[in-house]
Amino acid sequence: MGTNWRKTKAKKRTTKISSTPFELFLHPLSPFGHLTYVRLILVFLGVVWLAGPAAVSAPATGTQNAGGTHAHDFLIFATVFTNQGFALPGARIRVRHVEEKKFRWEAVSDHRGELGIRVARGGEYEMTIEAKGFKPESRRIDAREDNRTDLTIQMEPVGGGKR
Repeated sequence: MGTNWRKTKAKKRTTKISSTPFELFLHPLSPFGHLTYVRLILVFLGVVWLAGPAAVSAPATGTQNAGGTHAHDFLIFATVFTNQGFALPGARIRVRHVEEKKFRWEAVSDHRGELGIRVARGGEYEMTIEAKGFKPESRRIDAREDNRTDLTIQMEPVGGGKR
């Protein structure tokens, strides 16, 4: 059995070396098309670069002071556990001023049972903790002296037994 080999002529390809770096962008098959698009892209990037800090700054929230810092805030950091010592994710914690009826801050514990809430320093707060299948609890927090409190909360099941 013979093998049929065909000879083909190989085309010689030549590559033109551009004299300027911008000639690459003038080619109609280049990803940028024409030089005008490159100019538009460069102008856009320049505007974004100049407006960067103003455009990226975070909006002020109700717990920040006028300067935009948290220097005068009080941090409530809590870790919520079951009565068996396991982390309790999904526990809902609400905080309000002692003088007010409406809760102003709310957070939910993460997969490790942890959460943090920033409130204004210099007052007294009431915190309620609720979780499905557990008795609700309340704590009073004095935010007049320090700038942080760390709480460990152990929740009791509704039936009093193991959960």
